[in-house]
Amino acid sequence: MNDNAPPAAVRGRSAGRNSRGRSRAARVVVAVLCALGLSVGAGSSAWADATAGGDLKVAQTLGDRDLTFMLRRVTGLPGPLHVDVFTHRGTAAGTLRLGTVPTGASHDRAEGSSAGTTTSGASVRLGSTPGSYSAALDIDRAGPWELVVDDGSRTARIPFVVPGQATSPPELTVFGGFVSAGVLMLVTLFVAVRARRGAWVLVPAGGVVAALATAVTAALLSASLPMPPEPGGQVDATNDNVTDPYGVVRPVTNDYSRPPVSLEMDPYPAKAAERGTLRLSVNDGSTGLPADDLIVHDGALMHLLVIGPTGELWHLHPIRTAPGSYEVQLRLPAAGHYAVSAGFARRGGGIQQVRSATGLTVADGPARGGDPALPAELAPRGPGERTVDGVPVRLSAPSLTAGAASTLTARVGDTPTLQPWLGMVGHMIVVGPLDKADATSPTRMGRAAQGAPVWAHAHSMGGDMSGRMSGHSAHGMGDAPAHDMAATDHGNEIGTGTGSMSGLMPLNGDSPADETVAAYGPDVSFVYTFSRPGYYRVWIQAERDSAVLTMPYLLHVSPTGGAK
Repeated sequence: MNDNAPPAAVRGRSAGRNSRGRSRAARVVVAVLCALGLSVGAGSSAWADATAGGDLKVAQTLGDRDLTFMLRRVTGLPGPLHVDVFTHRGTAAGTLRLGTVPTGASHDRAEGSSAGTTTSGASVRLGSTPGSYSAALDIDRAGPWELVVDDGSRTARIPFVVPGQATSPPELTVFGGFVSAGVLMLVTLFVAVRARRGAWVLVPAGGVVAALATAVTAALLSASLPMPPEPGGQVDATNDNVTDPYGVVRPVTNDYSRPPVSLEMDPYPAKAAERGTLRLSVNDGSTGLPADDLIVHDGALMHLLVIGPTGELWHLHPIRTAPGSYEVQLRLPAAGHYAVSAGFARRGGGIQQVRSATGLTVADGPARGGDPALPAELAPRGPGERTVDGVPVRLSAPSLTAGAASTLTARVGDTPTLQPWLGMVGHMIVVGPLDKADATSPTRMGRAAQGAPVWAHAHSMGGDMSGRMSGHSAHGMGDAPAHDMAATDHGNEIGTGTGSMSGLMPLNGDSPADETVAAYGPDVSFVYTFSRPGYYRVWIQAERDSAVLTMPYLLHVSPTGGAK
């Protein structure tokens, strides 16, 4: 018999205390498990705060071809880059050679060793039938790249960025908090089973609560934290900041202002009716160095507008041949002065519209054989019915008064078969106000446009697939003042009812409709505010049957108060 054994009553009380301690520990464990479940449900939706790169659409005037390149998103690395080339009516058949070239610098020499070297190639054979022609190239890493396009006589270089998959600091905090909570939960269970004193279980259980609180707080606050600057869109892209934008460039809240650029043109060598190459340089306004930070805006790196002496408009998209260097081939039909303006978006500098200070003058040539007659469909007319390229068009433009928003609606054809061009259903170029004699002259329009106070480029952005349009925007061009910009309206009743912007906008991460979708219109509407009275030359552009139609008009804007 053990004389040192505790009495039965003492053993009973001790067992009761241990049982109650374990009961309290079990309740703490259950409460922590409930908190863990609730926190996972509350915080999981806030983790995904990074987005992947989408499709990139770039228009290029490559020789005589007006092409649109669609670079499909790269969904995995290494993986294929699918390139679709859209052609228009009249595009010459032929073969394009494509190549991918990594361009980004890196602190790791091995990683940047292949910069400037073509790593993958493919060919696209264009047919004479307008449509989409495809090829696939290999991408083996995240970072900045160039798509090199060679048609046999000239080479275009299209920059693009393949984003990396980076984990943000808030995500790391959330994941770390839940992992810590899981480990401490096991410790809590072990202590609850093995410890003689139930109070000890509160130590690891408190750690579980603290880890969960950290994770939930990081998940809830991550939505309000600023994102890092987007490499390629807001800051210059390198291999390092594309792979991990959080590790190289810290989140900031200020804007990314850069100075304006200067647009310089080399002398245009060709005479009237001869083929010539117009070369342009885009230089930084503060350093004079080539500005190689243009990004794709409205479906192109650069939108070049050329207005000739007869009033003919060219809306072109020069190819990038080198940093800050662009070129486009032209065959200008008439001798005289041509006004030139370029629109683009600079990384960190926003949208810029730069009008050439001099324009260009084309000399008469022996191959022209006299003054060319302006085709009747290119002659400016007022609102009403006309035919352009065999398509009936009717423009309605009531109540054109300076300082008041006006709605201009062009019905192009009679069926909803318009195609998105440069991401929009329609474009409108506005130049004025002009002297009436200049606005109607067959030889002085280029010179008049050179000094016109207002250049503007408006978009008819929205469109569902049942003939209704809505959502309009515009931006001033050249040196037009800010009040020359159009008002924006998202609720006009046009045609049979109120339209929807969902027709062209990406939904659920998908890309917007491309030029293969012929299901918009026939109404193309714009809301624009003419800042001054007078005569304006207006060109409306829309794509139908894989051809871009340009519809010129002459509009008179009355002064405020209704006086004519």
